[in-house]
Amino acid sequence: MDENGATPDVEDSGLHDKLPISGLYENWFLDYASYVILERAVPAIEDGLKPVQRRIMHALNEMDDGRFNKVANVVGSSMQYHPHGDASIYDAIVNIGQKELLFDTQGNWGDIRTGDSAAAARYIEVRLSRFSKEIVFNDNTTEWQLSYDGRKREPVTLPVKFPLLLSLGVEGIAVGLSTKILPHNFCELIEGSISILQGKDVIIYPDFLMGGQVDVSNYNDGHRGGKVRVRARIEEEDKKMLVIRDIPFGTTTTSLIDSIVKANDGGKIKVKKVVDNTAAEVEIQVHLAPGVSPDITMDALYAFTECEVSISPNACIIIADKPHFVGVTEILKYNTQQTVHLLNRELEIKRLALLEKILYGSLEKIFIENRIYRDIEECETFEAVIRTIDKGLEPFKAQFYREINDDDIVELTEIRIKRISKYDGFKADELMRKWEEELAETDDNLANITRFAIDYYKDLLKKYGKGRGRKTEIRAFNQISANIVAANNQKLYVNRSEGFIGYGLKKDEYVMDCSDIDDVIVFKGDGKCLVTKVQEKVFVGKDIIHCSVFLKNDERKVYNLVYLDGKTGVSYIKRCQITAVTRDREYDLTQGTPKSKITYFTPNENGEAELITVSLTSQSKAKVKQFDFNFADLLIKNRSAMGNILTKYPIRKITMKQAGRSTLGGVDMWFNPTIGRLNRDERGEYLGNFGPSDSILVIYKEGSYELTNFDLTNHYVPNEVLLVKKFDPAIIITAVYLDGVQKQHFIKRFNIETSSLDKKFVFISDSKSSKLVLASTDKRPQVEITFPKTAQKEQTAVTYVIEEMVEIRGWRAMGSKLPTDKFKEMRWLAPIPDPVTEASQLYEDTEEEDEENTEPLDQAMADVLPENTVTLIPDETAEGKAEPNPDEDEQANGSKPKKDGKKGPDSPKSQLGLFE
Repeated sequence: MDENGATPDVEDSGLHDKLPISGLYENWFLDYASYVILERAVPAIEDGLKPVQRRIMHALNEMDDGRFNKVANVVGSSMQYHPHGDASIYDAIVNIGQKELLFDTQGNWGDIRTGDSAAAARYIEVRLSRFSKEIVFNDNTTEWQLSYDGRKREPVTLPVKFPLLLSLGVEGIAVGLSTKILPHNFCELIEGSISILQGKDVIIYPDFLMGGQVDVSNYNDGHRGGKVRVRARIEEEDKKMLVIRDIPFGTTTTSLIDSIVKANDGGKIKVKKVVDNTAAEVEIQVHLAPGVSPDITMDALYAFTECEVSISPNACIIIADKPHFVGVTEILKYNTQQTVHLLNRELEIKRLALLEKILYGSLEKIFIENRIYRDIEECETFEAVIRTIDKGLEPFKAQFYREINDDDIVELTEIRIKRISKYDGFKADELMRKWEEELAETDDNLANITRFAIDYYKDLLKKYGKGRGRKTEIRAFNQISANIVAANNQKLYVNRSEGFIGYGLKKDEYVMDCSDIDDVIVFKGDGKCLVTKVQEKVFVGKDIIHCSVFLKNDERKVYNLVYLDGKTGVSYIKRCQITAVTRDREYDLTQGTPKSKITYFTPNENGEAELITVSLTSQSKAKVKQFDFNFADLLIKNRSAMGNILTKYPIRKITMKQAGRSTLGGVDMWFNPTIGRLNRDERGEYLGNFGPSDSILVIYKEGSYELTNFDLTNHYVPNEVLLVKKFDPAIIITAVYLDGVQKQHFIKRFNIETSSLDKKFVFISDSKSSKLVLASTDKRPQVEITFPKTAQKEQTAVTYVIEEMVEIRGWRAMGSKLPTDKFKEMRWLAPIPDPVTEASQLYEDTEEEDEENTEPLDQAMADVLPENTVTLIPDETAEGKAEPNPDEDEQANGSKPKKDGKKGPDSPKSQLGLFE
């Protein structure tokens, strides 16, 4: 109502102009989201900086006088441009400073490895680094805008002539949007930019200041959906202790130790104690519990702790005021082209400045040498002075690159008499010549801007690349099965009659140790089997005949069983494997008919096949009521196979008559040198077929050897291993090494006389500066030594037969000196074929063709030796030449080529050297 008590008209009230709250919320939310994305969280592609970082850099440049500034002062200056409080500015300054690129710092700036925070802003100091001054700032090429309050100007983006975004990395979360670009290596980025300018393809990978190892096989160029796995660098100090040297990106020593303690408390790993000795370098000692394998513990650390982390990049950046998802290669290409553009602009500005200098220098010279300044003595007005000078310059105007204006003439009038009187035409000409040379060089650089940009990048690499090599090792990681490496922290029990299993049934039958993340496979009397997650107590069905921990894809475990078909009364016998199943789903090992049941069952870890005795009932019509059957006569099939008929008559009982042996034979093993792990999946180099008593020979680059078992959990560090192969007691190792004391090269041949597993034996001299050069396990190796070019002769290469140089002695023997230490290069050649074997083969081949024309053995042996082979008299340290033993040679030959041409140790691939 109005003041008179009347109701106002709705149309006159203006209510129709008001918006509903929902509309206001929608608009405000979109405005806020846009603001956060563009002004706070996501970097611009031009300079790779968020607004707060850009404003900090601008404030530091404004304050720069070459001296350090208190961070508190920098925060205050930055607040003139950034209206979001001092805390965010301080955090951004510390974040940039810890990356050790754009800032020179002084004081306690914290430690990204330990997670220690920086000191308060009033205690630490900062200034721009020489690198940032060179690549970030140039007022002439910067686009400016007013600050938030209109009092000052700030850059829209900084003219950065370097892929700064990829070097520093960035992480930010906005409204409905996030970005995560991983840091890359300084030198690799520059080299990548050079390659782009040269028209070459480029691939770049992340590199972290914290070091460690990274698997970039799924990096996907930094796009969404990609992933990298980063691992700590763990070394085996001895059999009782592991040492962590580097930690993964995004973790700290504190968080990593906490994750180890948590995994230990949860029973995933067994650790006695963890000691943090981190100082200048990371060193975390992990002391193992007694009887725990260091290799399995190492894998468990990767599986259950922060020793391995997975990082998903998401390269989102601002391009033309909009967020875009791009790859890191595309960002590098954009930054490279932007650098070329900025360099081109700087050259054009420099060219214009030189033209102006030359123009004014010429004007000054004409003005003074032609005494034009005398013509203005009688001019009464300034306008007359300008016109008089302009008239005096008229004959010379054609030589200038632009028209002469009044401003140019005014500058001439400002020349002092003292300068005119001391004017030196010769010096002026020299200065003009220098400017013209600079102008010609600038014009040449503009005409060849790509070449100039490449030289610019090379200069950056030369000046700032020292000490900025790759810190994170790029490696391929194996997939670690958590079930295999998890420590057994529980005990599995079974109640067969009631049908329960679990680790909480402590009053029932003990089965085996297990982990709380294991799966358990259960077999029941009705022929059903299932796999379920181990729990405290779970019902799986009554009449349990067997249960154990289930290992997926275990092709060595075979189940032997006899079952009675409930429909026909026929007993079937079968052998089967169960490698992959769906959890909590029942599978039938019989034909699935009602009243079928298992009458005999054995699990066999290594495919053993026993001999059983089958006793039939006395009422059966069979003539033979007791007979033996060997499971070895059956093929191993899948779980759904029907099996073979054992008997059609009723069975009274089945007993094991004799335990069997494995029918699977040995295990074929391969070594993947990229990840340094053994496998059965035919990846890498074929090592051979391994039986229970076989072992692996490892020769290390440090000059030692070690025998190990062939467990798939073994670790062989790729950059430390020279050779991995199946061990044969008759094998002969040939080694060339530099003795650190005598400074001479020695060569030796020896058999392995030790039998201890997992223990290294050094076979070169024990001096710290001794170095293994070459090592081979070929029976009859030969080496090529290249001698350097001298004034008397050209460079030459000579081949030596090793067996003529040194005899076979013990692994501790010093060996024989090489004929000379003055060589340029040494490398293995293909080994000489065994003369006895070759001669026998030649004899057999010839006999097949024509028995009367058989080639003599002596001639055959001579034909298999290369013509360029040089034999040497053994050194005095050798007692005599070892005679070849055909039997030993046959054994030393090791495993033969197997499975699609997989090569054994006879092949040239078994010859490895550190010089190659």
